Amino acid sequence: MKRETVKPLSILHVDLDQFYAAVEILDFPELRGKPLIVGGRPDSRGVVSTASYEARAFGVHSAMPSAQAARLCPQALWRAPRMDRYAEKSREVRAVYERFTDQIEPLSLDEAFLDVAGSLQLFGSAETIGQRIKNEILRDTGLVASVGVAENKFLAKVASDLKKPNGFVVIPPGAENAKAVLFPLAVSRLWGVGPKTCERLNALGIFKIADLATADSDWLARRIGEESARHLLLLSHGIDARSVESGGMAKSIGRENTFARDVYSLDEMERELLAFADEVGARLRAAGIKCKGVTLKVKFGDFKRVSRAALFDEPTDLGETLYSAAREMLRTRVDFGGKGVRLLGIAATHLAAASAEVPSLFADPSSERKERAAQTIDKLRAKFGDGAVTFGRLLEGRQENTGTPSDRPK
Repeated sequence: MKRETVKPLSILHVDLDQFYAAVEILDFPELRGKPLIVGGRPDSRGVVSTASYEARAFGVHSAMPSAQAARLCPQALWRAPRMDRYAEKSREVRAVYERFTDQIEPLSLDEAFLDVAGSLQLFGSAETIGQRIKNEILRDTGLVASVGVAENKFLAKVASDLKKPNGFVVIPPGAENAKAVLFPLAVSRLWGVGPKTCERLNALGIFKIADLATADSDWLARRIGEESARHLLLLSHGIDARSVESGGMAKSIGRENTFARDVYSLDEMERELLAFADEVGARLRAAGIKCKGVTLKVKFGDFKRVSRAALFDEPTDLGETLYSAAREMLRTRVDFGGKGVRLLGIAATHLAAASAEVPSLFADPSSERKERAAQTIDKLRAKFGDGAVTFGRLLEGRQENTGTPSDRPK
């Protein structure tokens, strides 16, 4: 495997540790040191958004059904997500990034890639910049970040995860340095290797990244496909040519989950979509953004992917509207063919600042009422947090098709 020309260190991956839980602990210090779960309560059919490290010790993790988390850790304290507050803290963290570079690619509220190549002469090495960013995030926001520094995005992401929490890892440039870090790791650490792929690779005798990196490329391609083999072989050698994609507003705001087991129940999928839509809508409102479209993403157990998209007549930031469209696409535009679903997600697309929206001469009064209700819910959650309002309960008892004509996908 030929390696690309060695590049100097310039890529950082910054990941805020137990972010939602950390914000709750900042705002409510009495939660410190206790098993804390942020997410839908067990009686609301919700899922875990984040768990504190004290709760993770009992096996609780993000995207786990809340009922299961409650069985694993019955003594846990629960708080409902407050997306507007998390978005506020995320903006504070971004302000720290912007002191050092404008090349910022947010992946979510709590993690981002940074390219500091243009800042080295001003601030020093990438390692120095990474340490300063880590220190200033803690000083200015009270949040702890794990930081990885490397020559590309994949290696930086791996580095930030190696010594969590409160980690700081530098992978020096060069093939041998990448090999020293990657080869002992489980093959599941490669992007694109989920539980099913991991099982297939294990069945081939591939357990560590070193096993994959030293496998014959033709042999591997015959067993997992040429494209997958090439992708994984490149990553196994620490090769990643993708650049940090900075820009103004994000192209989409989404939420997805890879299930521990394939899901066959449509009701279970819809419950996931309900939670996703609620979170995405709250993130849109917190950021002052509305969307004109929504995309549904489905990956089956055999790794086949499908996506379906819909557009709205009017921009929206309502989780209910997103959910209605996503559910309709799931029911009518996805051919399951008896296969289970491995990954499910939605994304709000065609984003624009809410302030840029031109008021319609024919505004739908019901939509206006829903917007006011959503804003009230955000305020209640920000103030009271734990179980203040559960989105699923708001929709219980409503008609099967909750979207207005202007909400429905084209």
